[in-house]
Amino acid sequence: MNQNAKTFAEKALARASGNASVSTGQIVDVTPDAVLSHDNTAAIWKLFKQLGVSNVKYPDRLRITLDHAAPAPATQHAQNHAEVRRFVAEQGIKHAFEVGRGICHQVLSEEALVLPGQTILGADSHTTHYGWMGAFGAGVGRSEVAALWATGELWLRVPEAMQIELTGKFRPGVTAKDFCLQLIGNLGADGGLYQSIEFCGQGVAQMSLNDRMTIPNMMAEFGAKNAYLPPDETVFAYLSARLAKRLGGTAENYLPQLQTQAIYADADAAYHSRHHFDLSTFEPMVAQPHRVDNVVPVSQLKGVRVHQAFIGTCTNGRLEDIAAACEVLRGKKVAAGTRLLVIPASSQVLREATTLGYIGDLLDAGAMIGIPSCGPCMGNHMGVPASGEVTISSANRNFKGRMGTRDSEIYLASPAVVAASALAGEICAP
Repeated sequence: MNQNAKTFAEKALARASGNASVSTGQIVDVTPDAVLSHDNTAAIWKLFKQLGVSNVKYPDRLRITLDHAAPAPATQHAQNHAEVRRFVAEQGIKHAFEVGRGICHQVLSEEALVLPGQTILGADSHTTHYGWMGAFGAGVGRSEVAALWATGELWLRVPEAMQIELTGKFRPGVTAKDFCLQLIGNLGADGGLYQSIEFCGQGVAQMSLNDRMTIPNMMAEFGAKNAYLPPDETVFAYLSARLAKRLGGTAENYLPQLQTQAIYADADAAYHSRHHFDLSTFEPMVAQPHRVDNVVPVSQLKGVRVHQAFIGTCTNGRLEDIAAACEVLRGKKVAAGTRLLVIPASSQVLREATTLGYIGDLLDAGAMIGIPSCGPCMGNHMGVPASGEVTISSANRNFKGRMGTRDSEIYLASPAVVAASALAGEICAP
């Protein structure tokens, strides 16, 4: 074994802690490039005030969105949003996004406010999302974020790493969501607990950016501390175009920076475990209530009645997801007694989906379109099920009460399976 070989997590946290080298299990003081919060910013601000500090140390590093209960469904939420806006104004936070801009992870990706090789710590469990671009993203608690605001740094233990090699290519109708559900079903919802889940292999390059974003997002349901996909020219092109739009200049100007700061794991690094999957062997999968690892092929659930179908969230609310749903729904109607709710992950996704005619197709099929936000994913509003109802969702969690009603059932699937189930009124494949 090459003692000098390092995992992505070891390299990323060495950079973030200012050390030449760190090792698995080591405790390091990390200074992240970005710190994320959303509607919970108001609650974090209360904790921050208790620290006896008046000003955020690095305001330019804060990334704030109003997305979890947006637009505000009750006075309590509206007051919370008002507190967040006051904090943003008082602290001079530049990177804050209002109600309607969209879900934090989608918005920060679109704005290129996180880049390859960087570290982002966020008060949201799905901060693993930024692994799609080769960044170290990890969710932390509210008190930790308050400490980050005050000091700019936080200690972390360098996680063990799991290597997952991907070969082959998805068959038509199969997506990264299906792969993630089966992976979690095979290894368990805690199979990646506090590990760096590091993907590699030519199968990654075969995936669309949409699928790449889905994978590290879903790894939060695997217990992962962070997840990582090696960035390539497709990733660099996406980010450089968005940097040019936000900062000016041409996309080509930003490519060298992105390529230089990208981090790649060493092939002979010491991994806690190694797995290999051929993507061509996967099929559409569904997670049954009330665990994300309670997974079976969609064919085994034929006949399960569906009252509500939901397409959206930071996992599967992007343009490609909406396009996949439209391919299933176009020219047809949602089944009587079943309702379909579609919430684009951002205002940019909504605009593009409107321009391409997808929103019209969805409306023609009988779908409802929601304001870009998290929507009913966490049970706040815009699609909370009734007692005894069954929802099939493109979201990431299905434990009891996740969508606001404890005695309802949530099944998780890809957007295409969700759309097909809405048409049939029961769970089925496209």
